[in-house]
Amino acid sequence: MTVDEAVALSLVPDLPRVGLTERLRAGDPDLVEAAARRLDEARAVRARAEAAGLGVVAWSDPRFPASLLATSDLPPALWYRGALQTLAAPAVAIVGSRAASATALEVAARLAADLALRGIVVVSGLARGVDSAAHRGALREGRTIAVLGSGVDRVYPREHVPLAKEIAGRGLVVSEYPPGTPPLPFHFPMRNRLISGLACAVVVVEASERSGSLITAACALEQGREVMAVPGNVLSGRNRGAHALIRDGAKIVECADDIVEDLGWVVGTAAPPAPASTASTATGSGDPLLRLMRAGEAYDLDGLAASAGVAASRLLPRLLELELRGLVERIEGGRFMRPTRTC
Repeated sequence: MTVDEAVALSLVPDLPRVGLTERLRAGDPDLVEAAARRLDEARAVRARAEAAGLGVVAWSDPRFPASLLATSDLPPALWYRGALQTLAAPAVAIVGSRAASATALEVAARLAADLALRGIVVVSGLARGVDSAAHRGALREGRTIAVLGSGVDRVYPREHVPLAKEIAGRGLVVSEYPPGTPPLPFHFPMRNRLISGLACAVVVVEASERSGSLITAACALEQGREVMAVPGNVLSGRNRGAHALIRDGAKIVECADDIVEDLGWVVGTAAPPAPASTASTATGSGDPLLRLMRAGEAYDLDGLAASAGVAASRLLPRLLELELRGLVERIEGGRFMRPTRTC
């Protein structure tokens, strides 16, 4: 699928999301026809976006985040401002209350800074409260990704325009909504699946029983991501949602080490982390994952996960680390290939 066709689909109002990933991969004729009807509009929108310094990446582009390809309802295109390569690094999402306590804001900022120091990208939603604290904390030591419920040129809330600019300068601001899209209420529950989908784990820092952060946690569970929560004061009632997650089995988080250790990543490194249980030599010789991949053949994430006997969310960080080392290539359609060596 071309980038203009992907953009055209992103312009379709109320595009059915159920099973969208498989329909895109299969070249569903209904989707092809829907895209064809909007190609002229898509080209015009893309031209205006480029003139404004905005980019777009199609789902079939090798640069599209592989983590979203493991979800059932990926967006046909992602609009962005900033460094697209930020999507290639291992990521953890930090979300929580908009009306957060001072303690929650401090915890979110500290967790984000400590994760960023380890080379982990922090993902959040640029909302007031915990989200913005997480972004600011990550920016102190590294990179962060903000996922919007509006076009990337329509930052909400407006007071976060400077923060969004700083994020784009050091990381990435993304949205599935075309430029100019206003921040409509129903967009935010939809974007939560992208916050969790871009991450290997979701950490909830202070959430009430009705918090939107619980939607993100539910999306994470559906996508096979880890869900973690920071315990809080039982007297205020501010954190009942997070405590409910803990009762249901979410891992308790008190510091960044709790997160990286649970994910099986090496602790205390400033480079993109690799799972400690799958360490390999500089050439990848003997690596169990590479042994599953025949040189020159393309593999999708779900197929590799099934062959390896692990969850796709746990396999992704390893594939990304191998990609950074040049031992695996990401090709069209979000598939992975072990390159053929000629020397």
